[in-house]
Amino acid sequence: MLKILLVVFLSAFSSWVYQTAVPPPPKKLGSPDGPPITSPRIKLRDGRHISYIESGVPKDVAKSRIIYMHCFGCSKYLNPFASASPAVVEELGVYIVAIDRPGYGESDPDPKRTVKSLALDIEELADQLNLGPKFYVAGFSMGGQVIWSCLKYIPHRLAGAVLISPAVNYWWHNLPSNLTNEAYSRQLIQDQWSMRVAHYLPWLTYWWNTQKWFPSFSVIDGNPSHSPSDIEVKTKLFGSMDPVQVCMISMGGKKQFHIPSFMILTIYPFIFSI
Repeated sequence: MLKILLVVFLSAFSSWVYQTAVPPPPKKLGSPDGPPITSPRIKLRDGRHISYIESGVPKDVAKSRIIYMHCFGCSKYLNPFASASPAVVEELGVYIVAIDRPGYGESDPDPKRTVKSLALDIEELADQLNLGPKFYVAGFSMGGQVIWSCLKYIPHRLAGAVLISPAVNYWWHNLPSNLTNEAYSRQLIQDQWSMRVAHYLPWLTYWWNTQKWFPSFSVIDGNPSHSPSDIEVKTKLFGSMDPVQVCMISMGGKKQFHIPSFMILTIYPFIFSI
């Protein structure tokens, strides 16, 4: 009898773990019960859609064409290039296309997403938009993870890359351990635990960031640790943007709290030209 009760308990517990660890299926964009489609999208080879908005000079006369990737928990509308002086943009001949990363805003999620697939999505988007043989890529914070992918998998297509406080993996072996250890130790304790869960137990990431027993990732909790200088810069860059658009995330109108094991390491922005 005891064995039977134990089996029943373990079965019920396993079912509960599965239900809490797996995010709910997203609602289809443009469907009656799903979010509306308000901006242009391209259709990729696998049938998914990538949403984008364009700014700057027309791409056919542009001297530089930039594809911009937004940060965690935001959308294509959080674009620091959009706050640049129109006169400067015109003088430099810059065209910018900002996209919603897969699963954000009005871009379809990618259940089979890999580090390489993100770069290939960018390449296909550039080809469909006729951006030419080479283009620039830029990423802010978690958007920087896509830039790492582009540098590795499509370097032959890049004119240059811009990393703005990019996300990296603290467990990368080719980064100086003294640098990553110091940066990791400066994170909030709750963020350190969130990163450990994402790295060692990625299948529990959704549960960790939605449970109420322990503090989860500070950005999701709405209490990120920003210094006064961080707040000043953020206000200058994004203060004039529509907060609803900036934080618009699809996934059936709910945030998809799944952080890959590419975590935030704040370093000085730099430009890598090829």
